[in-house]
Amino acid sequence: MSDIRQAEIQRKTNETEISVFLNVDGTGISDINTGVPFLDHMLHQISSHGLFDLKIKAIGDLEIDDHHTNEDIGIALGKAFAKSLGDRKGINRFGHFLAPLDEALIQVTLDCSGRPHLSYNLQMQSSRIGTYDTELVREFFIAFVNSSGITLHINQIQGVNAHHIVEASFKAFSRAMRMATEIDQRRSGSVPSSKGMLEREED
Repeated sequence: MSDIRQAEIQRKTNETEISVFLNVDGTGISDINTGVPFLDHMLHQISSHGLFDLKIKAIGDLEIDDHHTNEDIGIALGKAFAKSLGDRKGINRFGHFLAPLDEALIQVTLDCSGRPHLSYNLQMQSSRIGTYDTELVREFFIAFVNSSGITLHINQIQGVNAHHIVEASFKAFSRAMRMATEIDQRRSGSVPSSKGMLEREED
């Protein structure tokens, strides 16, 4: 396992141009500009609460809507995590967190398993937070799990305000990712799996 757990991802399509730099063992430094203000705010939560150094720049077809930019950032960030974790030797692998934000309470449980899966159970009464379509929250996490190879469960225990629900979800996700990706000192660099591998297969 390399001592340096970081990655750079460049993704360019006819719809978006995305660059991501991730340092898993960071201090929460971020420089994020996606052109989607609420998404920027949520990505800052991932960096701040996960203690991941994160730099994201995006140019997308926002004149159409936020969908392509939102999805492609999820893909690129997922790839950055997969690349930076490599063979995933020594990591805790599992992570979980309960995050409250006023009336909202969100539970996130995840496994850096190499098997992409999302169980998403958020119920929001509002279809928008500012100009951001709340349907895009699920799309972001679908893109992330498919490109990172993690199993992710997001459950809403309580909540009414859509902003509170989504922000608590990202905060819980960031803390669960921090737990899962931190090094388990008792593992001595072994892969945390009885089958001996957790690698995400390349596309």
